[in-house]
Amino acid sequence: MTAMGAMMWIAASPVIAMYAVFINEVLLGLFPLRGDAVLPGKNIRTIVMIPAHNEASGIAGTLERLRSVLPSAADILVVADNCSDETAETARASGFEVVERSDPARRGKGFALDYGRAHLANSPPDCVMILDADCIPDAGTIERLAAAALRHGRPVQAVNLMRAGPDAGPIVQISNFAFMIKNLVRQRGLVRAGGPAMLTGTGMAFPWPIFERLSLASSNIVEDLAVTVELTRKGVRPLLVESGRVWSNAATTNDTLTQRTRWEHGFVGTAVKHALPSIAAGIGKGQLASLRLGLHLIVPPLALLFSVGFLLLVGLVMLAGLGANAAPAVALTALMGASLFLLLIAWWREGRALLSFAALSRIPVYVLWKIPVYLKLLRGAETEWVRTKRPD
Repeated sequence: MTAMGAMMWIAASPVIAMYAVFINEVLLGLFPLRGDAVLPGKNIRTIVMIPAHNEASGIAGTLERLRSVLPSAADILVVADNCSDETAETARASGFEVVERSDPARRGKGFALDYGRAHLANSPPDCVMILDADCIPDAGTIERLAAAALRHGRPVQAVNLMRAGPDAGPIVQISNFAFMIKNLVRQRGLVRAGGPAMLTGTGMAFPWPIFERLSLASSNIVEDLAVTVELTRKGVRPLLVESGRVWSNAATTNDTLTQRTRWEHGFVGTAVKHALPSIAAGIGKGQLASLRLGLHLIVPPLALLFSVGFLLLVGLVMLAGLGANAAPAVALTALMGASLFLLLIAWWREGRALLSFAALSRIPVYVLWKIPVYLKLLRGAETEWVRTKRPD
C-alpha cells in the first residue's frame, strides 16, 4: 500500500465506522422488540413532572388532555421555571400542583427538574415521569412506564415522536422522519444490541431511589443524554418501553430549525466529550452497554452524517481519479448506499404516516437547509434552554 493509500484509509476510517454503526442499529431496529408488552401497573404512586418555561399559551390544553389519560394513582407537578408569563397561574387554574422557581443565573431544564425533585423529597412517590409541557402520552403509557420502572428497578423510556399537522411542509415532514429514526428505529437497534435506551427528555420514568440520586442541576441543554451517560457508566441501563408513546406537535419550519440547532449542538458536544471514554470503558471493563453507548455517540445526526459522507466521498473520488487507491471510495459508497436502502425500508415500515412519498424528493433540500445548524456549531454551540414555538 502506498503512503497516499494509507492516508486515504486513515481519513476515511472514522466516517466508515460511523456508517457501520448506523447500519447495524437500523438493521437491528427494523422490527419491534420482543417481550416489550408490559401490563399497566396498579396503585403505583406516580408523579408526572412537567418543567415549564413560559408555556402559558399552551399548558392549559396540555393539562386538560393529560387529565384524560392520567391514572387514578398518578398526579401532576408543574415546575414553572423562570417564567415571565402566566404559566404558573394557568396551570393552577387547571387544578394541579405548581411550584415556581426564579433564578435567572441558573437557567436550564436540569435546574427545574432538580427543584421539582427537592419539592417531592418530603413525600416521595414510587415513580417520577418527566414530560415536556407540549407532550401528550397515549392512553396507558403512564401506567406502562411506571410498571416497567418498578418491575426492573431501572429508568425507562417511551417512544418519543413528533406529529405534524395536515399542512406541514416537506421540510417538517423529513425532520419528523429523522426524529423517528433516532427515537424508534435506532433505539430498538441499540437496545437489541445490548446498549441502553437513550433517554430523550420527555416520556422517561424513574423509580424514586434512582431519581433522587441523579445529577440534575445543570444548564446542559441535553440533560437527558448526560443522564443516560451517567447511568450507563454506573451500570444502570435504561430500558425502552416500545408500547408507550408520547407525542408532540411539530414546530413550524423556522422553529424546527431553531429546535434542531439546540438538540444537535448539545448532542455533538456530549458525543465529543463522552463517546471515546465510553468505548474505552466498555472494552476495558467488559461493559457491553458502555461500549454500545459510545459507538452510538460517534454517529452524528442524520443530515450531518450524510453531509460528511458526501464531502469525504467527493474528495476520495477526486484522488482516485488522479491515480490513488479507489478502495476507500468504493467502501464508503457501498456503506452510504446500504444506509439509504435501510432508511427506505424503515420509511416503508414505520415512516409513511410521517413522510409522504412526494416529500422524499426534497431530502437533498433538507440537508442543505441544515447547513446553518452546522455552521453555527463551528462558531460555538448553542447552550440556552429556549422554548420551541409550536402550533396549538
